Amino acid sequence: MTAEKFIQLRTYLDSQVVGQKTLTQNILLALLADGHLLVEGPPGLAKTRAVNALAKGVEGDFHRVQFTPDLLPADLTGTDIYRPETGNFVFQKGPLFHNLVLADEINRAPAKVQSALLEAMAERQITVGNKTYTLPELFLVMATQNPIEQEGTYPLPEAQLDRFMMHLEIDYPGAATELEILRLTRKEAMYVTPVTPPNLTQGDIFEARQDLLNIHLDESLEQYLVQLIVATRQPEKYHADLANWLEFGASPRATIALDKCARAHAWLMGRDFVGPDNIQAVFHNVLRHRIILSYEAEAEGVSRNQVLDKILQLVTVP
Repeated sequence: MTAEKFIQLRTYLDSQVVGQKTLTQNILLALLADGHLLVEGPPGLAKTRAVNALAKGVEGDFHRVQFTPDLLPADLTGTDIYRPETGNFVFQKGPLFHNLVLADEINRAPAKVQSALLEAMAERQITVGNKTYTLPELFLVMATQNPIEQEGTYPLPEAQLDRFMMHLEIDYPGAATELEILRLTRKEAMYVTPVTPPNLTQGDIFEARQDLLNIHLDESLEQYLVQLIVATRQPEKYHADLANWLEFGASPRATIALDKCARAHAWLMGRDFVGPDNIQAVFHNVLRHRIILSYEAEAEGVSRNQVLDKILQLVTVP
């Protein structure tokens, strides 16, 4: 029953966010795998709309935060407010206490604000003064970055990028999809009866996350998964070009994230086992932001995606 509700949710998201099936699929993977998503793409590609649609189909509340250079950590976490009528300080919760949070253009905020968000993502709690507050059990952050304009931005350090379970790259839709978007927007403007969102409770989500743990992952595929990660750290064992391209490899967080996302991918396909195709399907999004390319790779114009493609070619599938 829970799986059917997720299928209904995926259908609903695809009806609301036309032409971005990769985005809607990975939002569901992040929701199932209990991780956070970093989305990079030009403005106007329905990133905000996708999270808003998810919030309508899931039991929980949604908040969008526009990151700007003048943002303060308290604008995210909340702060103590003095109440003169009682003479006491009362904690006023910030946007991070919502279930679904969209951090729009995260690289436009200074390091202190980024750290406040990333601490909340990693620890599921925030600290204000000498008090610590627990965040909701269902807590998903989708952060966005605009790859076009980098002036006045604060790039996320690699250690902070590692806190995101996946890094997704999206691009402009094709002409046929653009026409669908135009027609959908016109219908909404005419107040045509909207599609009814599904009713996915938080209990359904937690139940699905438990189901993922019971999906069978063969020992040979466990070895394959680990070898994919090891290849980023010891590339010289696989190919000379790979050794020249990679400066630093992925951390054990990548191994854990790859396992969770592969399980979620298999579960959404209706499988009770993980196959090599499930691991390969999520490999790029899990590893893209966790490897650091060498100067030689940048000089040769080699991209991270090309390096990850090479790893998939070199590591033997069981």
